[in-house]
Amino acid sequence: MARTVLIPPREHCWVASDAYDRSAFAELSAATPTLAELAARGGALVPCFRELLEDFFCLLFKLDPRLRAADEVAPAAAFNRALLATLDGHPALAALRAETQLDEAQAGLGALLLGTRVLEALRAEQLVPRGDLLDLWDLARQEDELRRRGEEADALAEAPRAAREEATHAARVAEARLRQKAQNVAQRLGEMPGRARTMLPAAAAALAPELADVAREARAWGTGIGAGGRLSPARQIELGRRLVTNPKLRRLAALVGRMRAHALALRRRTLERANAEVHAVEWGDDFGRLLPPELLALRHPLLRRDFRRRLLEGELLVYRLRGAESGRGPMIVCVDGSSSMAGEKEVWAKAVALTLLEIARRQRRLFRFVCFAAADTPLFTLDLNPRAHHAVHVDRALDVAEYFPGGGTDFETPLDAAVDALGAARWRRGDVVLITDGECDVSPAWLARFRREKARLGFALFSVLIDVGGGARTGTLAALSDRVTSVSRLTDDAARELFVALG
Repeated sequence: MARTVLIPPREHCWVASDAYDRSAFAELSAATPTLAELAARGGALVPCFRELLEDFFCLLFKLDPRLRAADEVAPAAAFNRALLATLDGHPALAALRAETQLDEAQAGLGALLLGTRVLEALRAEQLVPRGDLLDLWDLARQEDELRRRGEEADALAEAPRAAREEATHAARVAEARLRQKAQNVAQRLGEMPGRARTMLPAAAAALAPELADVAREARAWGTGIGAGGRLSPARQIELGRRLVTNPKLRRLAALVGRMRAHALALRRRTLERANAEVHAVEWGDDFGRLLPPELLALRHPLLRRDFRRRLLEGELLVYRLRGAESGRGPMIVCVDGSSSMAGEKEVWAKAVALTLLEIARRQRRLFRFVCFAAADTPLFTLDLNPRAHHAVHVDRALDVAEYFPGGGTDFETPLDAAVDALGAARWRRGDVVLITDGECDVSPAWLARFRREKARLGFALFSVLIDVGGGARTGTLAALSDRVTSVSRLTDDAARELFVALG
């Protein structure tokens, strides 16, 4: 039996997609909290906002995106079509797609940032006025009503004639109302002001160079700053969003990259082992302690392969050393977050902390970050590797980088917390690093007690003076610390006082 009412299609996406595209976007939405949250916030303001994000993703991801015909998409998605039309054939879209084609993470990040810009413009009524938003919701409601009435009319195929005619008439009335409403909405959207039509192309043009830079910086964070291994597309999106929206993180990434390279180079150049001696033979992968007979395998084609396998599995014969070694236990890094540290000082302090985090990760050492300010400001304490393994999630490193309380300065509270931690079995034989501009005093009674605890627990306090931008003091740090260095000295060989001692 032929349909008596034209029921609108259930498709609300304008960019044609296949099962892989839809699955990729669904997985990204499920694994990326920010993307799911954006879809929910946008969906509360305008119909089909999640479908708009999926359109953005497919438009950026697919090699050759194609828009569906108007009769293939439900009327409630009219606003999405009006927005996509502003990008059609625009050079800014071509430049953006050069960074996102066939790259799920980049396309997802692009969709997230474009969707965020659309939501901001909607809230500011820069795209359509509030009345048009209400019309869009009314259009979506009428679409649902027509679909329901049409399905009811089709279900009454075997019912008495009067019931069929009544249901069909109601469906046709709903169809006429929907058609008229869709025409009115389309006309209003066609009158979108000029600044609204240029909003999305301008956002795409600004985003293209940023995505190229963020992709490089995200790889640096993901593989070098307290983390290891390849990031999933969802985590790359979250990381990229934070890098785009926080310029401080981007400056910090560049600074940490230089500082980390310098620190690791210093450690490679430092070959002395104080009071260490050959004690036994063990399995390992340290070339510096490799037994000479193991090198003979490199001359034989088959044994060379076995050598590589055993190197990856840590099963080469190496010397075991024993003796006094320092700086091989956990690290507790206390970073000053007072108001005097704002600006360039904060960036330098976080750069030192994240460089130490990378050293700790490479040496499989526990790492605790403590950010402090005034005595009445709660400590921000974060264990970067709380479980048995020593891998660090990138979002934890970003939490370290972004947190900044401001206010006054109190050394006693964070150092007391560090002493309490070192008394626990998990943190024994650890070292404490204090990163600050030194603008704080401590009471004589507390200083005497701290020195007694330091001698009892056998830990060292290394202090890094943030002496950029002036206002740094060394008096209190000299009384507290076993060693004091400054960031102005972390670019020369004097950095060995910190990076070599802790490494």
